[in-house]
Amino acid sequence: MSKEQPKILIVFGTRPEAIKVAPIILESKKRQIKIVTVSTGQHKEMLDQVLKIFNIDPDYDLGIMSKEQTLSDIASQVLIGIDNIIRKEKPTMIVVQGDTSSAFVAALAAFYNKVKIAHVEAGLRTYNKYSPFPEEMNRKLITSLADYHFAPTVNSKKALLKEGVNEDNIWITGNTVIDALRIISDKNLKFTDDKLRSVAFDSKDVILLTTHRRENLDTGMQNIFDAVNMITAQNPTVEVVFPVHLNPLIGEHANRVLSSNSAVHLLNPLSYSDLVGVLKRCKLVLTDSGGIQEEAPFFGKPVLVLRDTTERPEGVEAGTAKLIGLKTDDIVDNTNKLLQDHDLYRRMAKAVNPYGEGTASQKIIEKIKNGR
Repeated sequence: MSKEQPKILIVFGTRPEAIKVAPIILESKKRQIKIVTVSTGQHKEMLDQVLKIFNIDPDYDLGIMSKEQTLSDIASQVLIGIDNIIRKEKPTMIVVQGDTSSAFVAALAAFYNKVKIAHVEAGLRTYNKYSPFPEEMNRKLITSLADYHFAPTVNSKKALLKEGVNEDNIWITGNTVIDALRIISDKNLKFTDDKLRSVAFDSKDVILLTTHRRENLDTGMQNIFDAVNMITAQNPTVEVVFPVHLNPLIGEHANRVLSSNSAVHLLNPLSYSDLVGVLKRCKLVLTDSGGIQEEAPFFGKPVLVLRDTTERPEGVEAGTAKLIGLKTDDIVDNTNKLLQDHDLYRRMAKAVNPYGEGTASQKIIEKIKNGR
C-alpha cells in the first residue's frame, strides 16, 4: 500500500517570512509535493516585492492589512481566515516560519483543526517575553503547538530541549534565508531604487541602517538617530543608507531628526533584491532586525546589533555580530571603532557564517515528505 502524499499548507504574512519560505515553496514544487500557499497580507506592499522576485503567486490572500491595525486585529482576522482555508483544503500539515503574529495564529488554527504543524526557524529565544515584542512569545507559543521543529542551529535545538521538546521531533537544518540569498545572488539584478544609484559605494564607507522594532519606537529610536548624526559628523567618509520602515511613527521621527543630514539617504523600504545589493556593497550594518543578523554574514559584513538581547546568539558567538545596545554613546563608540580598527573589522568580516550552507529547504522538505 503506497504512502499517502502530504498536502502542505504554507502560510506567510510578512516580507521576512516570504523570503524564508520561498525556498521551501520552490523545493516543494521541484519535488511535485502538493502545496497550498497562503498570504495573510500582514505587510502587503513589502511582501509583494518578494513574491515577484521568487515568482510565487499565493493560492489565497487574506489581505488583512489595514491602517493602524493592532495585534488583536491581526490575530482575529488570521484565525478566521486560516480556519476557513483549512476546512476547505484539508491539508495534512501546515508550515509556519519564524515568530510573527501570522505564524502563531496560523499554528493555532491548525491546532484547533488537529492538523500537524511544522515550525521553520524553531528554538530562537531571548527569554524576555517583551523583547522582542510580540515575537518572543509568538515563537514560544508556536513551539508548544508544533509537531515538527526545524531548528536553524545547535543553540536553537538546545533551547527546545531545555523546554521539554522531544529530541526525535527536532532537526537542525540551517536557516532558509541562506537558501534564499543563494537564489538571489545567482540573479544579476541591478538597483531598482534610483536613489541607491547616487550612493557612493565605491568611494565611501557606507553603513546600512535598519530599525523598526516596536520596543525601540521611543527613546531607543531617538538614541539611534542621534548616534547616526554624530557618526557622520565625526567620519566624513561615511554615508548611511536608511530604508525607512512603513510605520508612520518611524517615518515622522526619521524625517525630523535625519532629513537635514546630507550624509544620510532616507529611502522607502527596499525591494529584497535592492537590500541584497546594498548588503553586498556596504561596509557594515547597524540594525535591530533579526533577519539581517543572519543575512549580512553571508556577504562578510560585520553587524552591530541595536538591541540589548538577541535570539540569534550564534552570530555574536561566531564574531560576525556584536550586541551594542541602544545608548547613543555606545552606538557611536562601537561604530567608530569598527570603522577605524582594521584588524577588528577583518576579524568580524571573515568570521564563519553560523547559519548553514544553503540546503535548509531540502532538508525540511525531505523530512516532511518522508513523515520524519
